[in-house]
Amino acid sequence: KMQFCTISISVLAVTSLLLSTGVAPEMVVTCDVDTVHRLSCDDIGVISVQAALYGRADSETCSEGRPPSELANTLCSQDGTADVLKRRCDGKRVCEVSVNVFGTPDPCVGTFKYLQTNYTCLPAIHHVTCQHSLAHLHCDEGQVISVYGATYGRYDQTTCTYRRPASEIQNIDCSQPASIVSDSCNGKNSCIIKVDSSMFEDPCVGTYKYLEVAYICECKKYLSEYLICFFTDPSTIPKESV
Repeated sequence: KMQFCTISISVLAVTSLLLSTGVAPEMVVTCDVDTVHRLSCDDIGVISVQAALYGRADSETCSEGRPPSELANTLCSQDGTADVLKRRCDGKRVCEVSVNVFGTPDPCVGTFKYLQTNYTCLPAIHHVTCQHSLAHLHCDEGQVISVYGATYGRYDQTTCTYRRPASEIQNIDCSQPASIVSDSCNGKNSCIIKVDSSMFEDPCVGTYKYLEVAYICECKKYLSEYLICFFTDPSTIPKESV
């Protein structure tokens, strides 16, 4: 019996496919240090940060009303900017970062800087589970889970707020990578994770948190590199291929 399996391929393969088919990355530039830097994929996938710059790479961007002396240094960038954006935003549908978290130490004193992020929207399953609940991850028959990103904490005052006092949802700069999700679920057809601080390191005691997971479903082993894969009944597949 022949079965048909359509998969969301590995993250690297998806990114390569998007770029090769001419889908250009999104770009967001924020000039004002007091303005929120917002990345968004809405309902079309999850964020994958490709590159980020805090500093200045040209004399045109964010130059309005600025004297030439503040625009002259075009070789100004803060190390680690992309890592911060990846850590905060990868795997999320929407991500807001305050620009003032950058700039310490100042990469180029006297230069007017901006934050620029290039990102793509990957077609992944986005799952949010409130604290003290169970997260259920699952794929169709013949597919297995591959976790793209998972965080435990709080990023806004609207998610998982039902009947929670204001004091428990005020801290929105609270997060912790949740590697236990990928360790527990990768390679399985379905997986259940208890969302509680007994399972994850508590990044902010007293704040009501939630688990945010982005994952894809892919065919097993060597078939995972293909966009569409065909395979026979699992009982007929040689052991070393499963």
